[in-house]
Amino acid sequence: MHDPAVMPARRQGPREFSLPPRPTHRLRITLIVSAVAVFTAATCLPAIGGIELDLGAIARNWRNGAEKLMQLLQPNLAFLPRTWGPMLETLQMALVGAVISAAISVPVTLWAAAPTNPNPWTRGAVRTVVNMIRAVPDLVYATVLVAMLGVGALPGVTTLILFNIGIVAKLVSEAIDASDHRYMEAGRAAGGTQFQINRATALPQVWPLFANQWLYTLELNVRISAILGIVGAGGIGRLLDERRGFYAYSDVSVIILEILVVVIAIEVLSNVLRRRLV
Repeated sequence: MHDPAVMPARRQGPREFSLPPRPTHRLRITLIVSAVAVFTAATCLPAIGGIELDLGAIARNWRNGAEKLMQLLQPNLAFLPRTWGPMLETLQMALVGAVISAAISVPVTLWAAAPTNPNPWTRGAVRTVVNMIRAVPDLVYATVLVAMLGVGALPGVTTLILFNIGIVAKLVSEAIDASDHRYMEAGRAAGGTQFQINRATALPQVWPLFANQWLYTLELNVRISAILGIVGAGGIGRLLDERRGFYAYSDVSVIILEILVVVIAIEVLSNVLRRRLV
């Protein structure tokens, strides 16, 4: 027989549990947003050492900007054939810089990551050099190299190589540091040297990262080459600076449109290659 005292307890349905209310951080978020807004506003006050942000100049000079914009909206397509040679030079600079930096960035990246370079002294030295390369703006590199090597594509290519190495080595080495390394531990347990472990286990794992960053730097190189030419580092930027100096904004508009088309085409090609390689 069943105990009648137990029967009512069995007839009871499942007990419902309710989650506690989710804590809100409205006060903290409000304080943070307010602090950022106050700090940003304070940096625009010259009286306390901030920058002199003259918003009234926009209202006073908007007519000049409107005139330049109207000139840019009227591209001189007859000038387009003259841009093909400099644009080809820009593409060559971008490709050569990307390829050379890709070859150099592989050992540099492996030396800068802790799993692929356990020696703290050499790893610290390589990371210091990479950080120094990244700290110098590309225009500074181009200006100094133009003074050293002369006007032309060589200082531009050298600048792109340094710029690309800084990006690839930094991003890929950090990705290696953050990934799982049990396959490398298995290589050490098998008695392999660090070089053998890097070649047989680390590189196959990070090739997609390298490929992704190399394609990204190729996209950047086209845009940067157009800027480097302004200081004499070759490419379409030299022609852009020349036409701007003559206030030929209709020619400048053609150059800008051509750069835009080339950048979009390279981005589409890079996306296709990423899907096949990554």
